[in-house]
Amino acid sequence: MGKRPLVRRRGRGGMQFRATVTGKQAPAKYPYFELSEEHTGTVIDLVHERGRDAPLAKVRFEDGSISRIPAVLGTKIGSTIKFGLNADIANGNVISIQNIPDGTVVCNIEKHFGDGGSIAKTAGSSATVFSHNVDGVILKLPSGSFTTLNPKNRAMIGILAGGGASERPFLNAGNKWRRYRSKGRKYPIVRGVAQAAYVHPHGGGRHQHMGGGGTVSRNAPPGAKVGSIAARKTGRARVKERA
Repeated sequence: MGKRPLVRRRGRGGMQFRATVTGKQAPAKYPYFELSEEHTGTVIDLVHERGRDAPLAKVRFEDGSISRIPAVLGTKIGSTIKFGLNADIANGNVISIQNIPDGTVVCNIEKHFGDGGSIAKTAGSSATVFSHNVDGVILKLPSGSFTTLNPKNRAMIGILAGGGASERPFLNAGNKWRRYRSKGRKYPIVRGVAQAAYVHPHGGGRHQHMGGGGTVSRNAPPGAKVGSIAARKTGRARVKERA
């Protein structure tokens, strides 16, 4: 009967495929404040969290509460972060997108008001406030696509720090394995043709080959659903020159 392929073992949700919780600081999100309230916090420390490239700013507010918020470029210990509709358009301040002018670069944007930020949250990423209309506020995302959000949603002015960390070479396989492990990803990924026949549908044989077509049906059973799934066409794209 054989073993389940890797994609099926991952889907089962075992501990080896989950991101570890060891070394986590706290939820990296905005504290929940009412929209009409104005608060000021001071950055008391910049901390690293396992599996996260962007540094976290440890912010203490005037009421004594402490939150950890992804830090933007230029944040340092002693910096001030302001929350509120009337906060200045300055790096690190958190404002509802309805009060942010068009063309402003923002990050850590709330998808739903009060969720603490979930869009453009990776190191070095940012989005742009594109326009305001009756349906909401349109933002241009890091992918280049556009989305319309509720005007109440909050965003932080600036670009998230830590950009370029993912561009450094790993230099050896051990570093890459530890990096992937901290994020709950599997490494190394073994090719199907390099596996045994009982482990993978592409495995086995006297030399490494699939033994058949690499395109499978959308409705194929999970054990056979490997390769190019429901591909319309495969192979290298050839653009014909017009005469």
